Amino acid sequence: MKCWRLSAILFLGFMLTSLSTARFVVEKNSLSVTSPEKIKGKHDSAIGNFGIPQYGGSMAGNVVYPKDNSKGCKDFDSSFKSRPGALPTILLLDRGSCFFALKVWNAQKAGASAVLVADDIEEPLITMDTPEEDVSSAKYIENITIPSALIGKSFGEKLKDAISGGDMVNVNLDWREAVPHPDDRVEYELWTNSNDECGVKCDMLIEFLKDFKGAAQILEKGGYTQFTPHYITWYCPHAFTLSKQCKSQCINHGRYCAPDPEQDFNTGYDGKDVVVENLRQLCVFKVAKETEKSWVWWDYVTDFQIRCPMKEKKYNKECANSVIKSLGLDVEKIDKCMGDPNADTENSILKEEQDAQIGKGTRGDVTILPTLVVNNRQYRGKLEKGAVLKAICSGFEETTDPAVCLSNDVETNECLTNNGGCWQDKTANITACKDTFRGRVCECPLVDGVQFKGDGYTTCEVSGHGRCKINNGGCWHDARNGHAFSACLDDGGVKCQCPAGFKGDGVKNCEDIDECKDKKACQCPECSCKNTWGSYNCSCSGDLLYIKDQDTCISKTASQAKSTWAAFWVVLIALAMIAGGGFLVYKYRIRQYMDSEIRAIMAQYMPLDSQEEGPNHVNHQRG
Repeated sequence: MKCWRLSAILFLGFMLTSLSTARFVVEKNSLSVTSPEKIKGKHDSAIGNFGIPQYGGSMAGNVVYPKDNSKGCKDFDSSFKSRPGALPTILLLDRGSCFFALKVWNAQKAGASAVLVADDIEEPLITMDTPEEDVSSAKYIENITIPSALIGKSFGEKLKDAISGGDMVNVNLDWREAVPHPDDRVEYELWTNSNDECGVKCDMLIEFLKDFKGAAQILEKGGYTQFTPHYITWYCPHAFTLSKQCKSQCINHGRYCAPDPEQDFNTGYDGKDVVVENLRQLCVFKVAKETEKSWVWWDYVTDFQIRCPMKEKKYNKECANSVIKSLGLDVEKIDKCMGDPNADTENSILKEEQDAQIGKGTRGDVTILPTLVVNNRQYRGKLEKGAVLKAICSGFEETTDPAVCLSNDVETNECLTNNGGCWQDKTANITACKDTFRGRVCECPLVDGVQFKGDGYTTCEVSGHGRCKINNGGCWHDARNGHAFSACLDDGGVKCQCPAGFKGDGVKNCEDIDECKDKKACQCPECSCKNTWGSYNCSCSGDLLYIKDQDTCISKTASQAKSTWAAFWVVLIALAMIAGGGFLVYKYRIRQYMDSEIRAIMAQYMPLDSQEEGPNHVNHQRG
């Protein structure tokens, strides 16, 4: 809690010192009363900083003031949805008791097409903003789509008196002059931040950057717009430059600072880490612009948010450089642009940012994040792709707006340039880049039933069975003299192992093992060894023959003699086996048969011991 208070005090110091001469400008649209005649005329109204103002357009409607729930702080019991053919309903509400955004949200749910909020005191018009870091309101704020504006107290009273008197009050809201449109090119700037742990607004900013990237790059590549990113920085009061707070939140000895992301000086990242990354992103834009590819900034910031988030402890230089390299930018040039953050000198890049925060002309000082400025007019409304694109398109001189402003579709194939900064295998013509309406994504692909796995930016490796048929599983392979060798093992894993006769890592190389040189073969004195790719051959001089099993050389005569004797012994053994087999047949089969025949013959002439004596037919005949 103590650290949080110190951070809050320091942040307040930044605000007081940097904004002591702040000048605020309220962006207005023109509001015209067309009836009744007694209050007819033009009046100013301050555009709300949420919802979707109809930049470049206008809206005619009928003003309704509810008798109950006049402040709009709770759900309405009745519907304000206009009937077919009738003018849209513009709901008039009183200021007070709840957030501006909640009033507009309740009116939108009840069917209103726009909202006017009447001030409760006489004062210059202010901008209706969203609640700061209110998580509970974040869901409905992002769903507000109708425009809203604040009007002065006295003008609000005139409207209410006319309505209560039974008059039909019709007004026309005109946003056509809210953004100047002098020529065929729009200049716009976005004040942003690299901190991704600053709450609801940071989350909304990240989503906007991802959504708007495709449209922004189309406009920039076509020369229709000139975009410039900016980053707010504060400085530490001189009296506190040596304090622990300033040292942890600032670089260049207190000249450029940012609040602690976690509001705790003892944990996580420090404010100076945010300042350094902000500076890096400014230099990414500067270096990319020098090569006439300023739109690459959008790729960098979106990729950095995906690959290098604070919550994964990857918000650092190493991760940032990996993103820079994947986009084909020069890391050394960017480092040189950034300079030394520990030097007790001014940084020209960040000094320009502090100077740019001060309002000029019709644009007020920039004090909150995010802030969008179009043709030097601060944008008011929801930070959402469609709404912002409408505001930018309204800044073109009539008839000069590009085709992207005249269509509902904004799409570009970002994979065609530098493969979108994603992983690819040019040999196998496989890429992790997928083009979508919202911009490209880097995801490892599924090819022929084989899934690649990795981060999609720098690595994608095949895994599972069948992996060897996809670019040989990313393993080494080669073929010579009609023989092919591969280090890929199709066992479901990702192992690359050099085959027999080779050595190496199995991925980038497998070198042929020289068995002859390593004395692993042909070791007999008479042997000669010849190495071949992936194998070896042994031979003997003269009339000697090589016997591989014994690793020795013998003469051909001896070999032939050995062969003759071997054949003799084979025949002899075969005859012996035949004789033995015949004896066994005689002993067990033929002899048994003969014995049974002899016994049968003898039984006819003399009884056997086991038989009884029968009548003697011969003696009977003689008597």
